[in-house]
Amino acid sequence: MIRCLAVDDESYASDIIAAFINKTPFLELVGTTTNAFEALNLVQEGKVDLVFLDIQMPELTGIQFLKICGGKCKVILTTAYPEYALEGFELDVVDYLLKPISYERFYKAALKAQQILSPPQYEVIAAPVASATSDFIFIKGETKNKFIKVNYDDILYIEGLKNYVSVYTASQRIITYQALRELENDLPKPPFYRVHKSYIISLDKIKMVDGNTLYIGDQSIPVGETYKEEFFKVIRERK
Repeated sequence: MIRCLAVDDESYASDIIAAFINKTPFLELVGTTTNAFEALNLVQEGKVDLVFLDIQMPELTGIQFLKICGGKCKVILTTAYPEYALEGFELDVVDYLLKPISYERFYKAALKAQQILSPPQYEVIAAPVASATSDFIFIKGETKNKFIKVNYDDILYIEGLKNYVSVYTASQRIITYQALRELENDLPKPPFYRVHKSYIISLDKIKMVDGNTLYIGDQSIPVGETYKEEFFKVIRERK
């Protein structure tokens, strides 16, 4: 069992995490606390394997906590503020959960922790979710050290424009300075496929395919000759 501690300055938030821990077979709840220093003491005493840690706390921030604990436990960050994600991953957190947190997303993060913390003799618990891999990507912003978090499920299609790439979601268009090929290598396949020298699409978002043209929302996207054989093979397999 992985010994877990839920740390949040709002007790209702730590209670939610505690309920999720109790619901997960390979996790054991050590306790909950709204006091980051109390949490540090438990970690230093070796009583905790995994901390679910809020970032925004009044006495000691989650980032400060990470730097002080010095790798004596693994940490999954919980917060309503996505801008801290990159710094958290640079400090080797297991995962980053954005509030409000669903149990499905919590379980994915817990599975990552299990892969890291569980010794070989532990029984591997079958997951009720499809995958434990990340379901988002950080896209370079228009300034240095700016990264925009985009959920894979929100991406409709991606268009390459010379040295720039436009990422289209239902609510926004994100322009990033990088090659389409570079971004293509970072995206999971499926659901993302290159269908043209200038386009990558999400197979899940296709509304219709008509000849060598596919439609996502109101946008028509050509299927290039080079990519046609693989694309229609995938379409036929999904029938």
